[in-house]
Amino acid sequence: MEQFSELIKNRRSTRKFTSEELKQEEVVSLLKAALMSPSSKRTNPWQFIAVDDKETLAKLAKCKDKSADFIAEAALAIVVTADPLASDVWIEDASIASIMIQLQAEDLGLGSCWVQVRERFTATGMSSDEYVHGILDIPLQLQVLSVIAIGHKGMERKPFNEEHLQWEKIHINKYEGK
Repeated sequence: MEQFSELIKNRRSTRKFTSEELKQEEVVSLLKAALMSPSSKRTNPWQFIAVDDKETLAKLAKCKDKSADFIAEAALAIVVTADPLASDVWIEDASIASIMIQLQAEDLGLGSCWVQVRERFTATGMSSDEYVHGILDIPLQLQVLSVIAIGHKGMERKPFNEEHLQWEKIHINKYEGK
């Protein structure tokens, strides 16, 4: 395991994947990270759908107009859903779970990319949430927040350059903005 500071610097969105499949242990590690994700009052409103079927991945790649095409080339997609009736902060809880999956992927040397589904639309104008529900037979009470595409990196990206940190967005004790 890398030091956390290196892990967050190295985690970059990956939209190009090799054709190499994931090992079962890698998939289990990713799903454990999701299930260990913190949630408000430990309500655990999230549920996850792991997809490795190539036909289904190709369909999921159409959940948004153009910007999700790379899902088709991923070895795995984890669809992050949550139940709004279980928690009023389901969006936050599912968002935390999504990034936990991505950090675990990076720790395993895998690439990942978050595909936003909530409040997005397909090329035909259908709600992305409704589209994903239809493909995966998701119960109506669950809302789809994101799809995390995961696979072996098809390209390397440089770590985040700390020279680009926007320190002007940090305020001490009170807002000092202009």
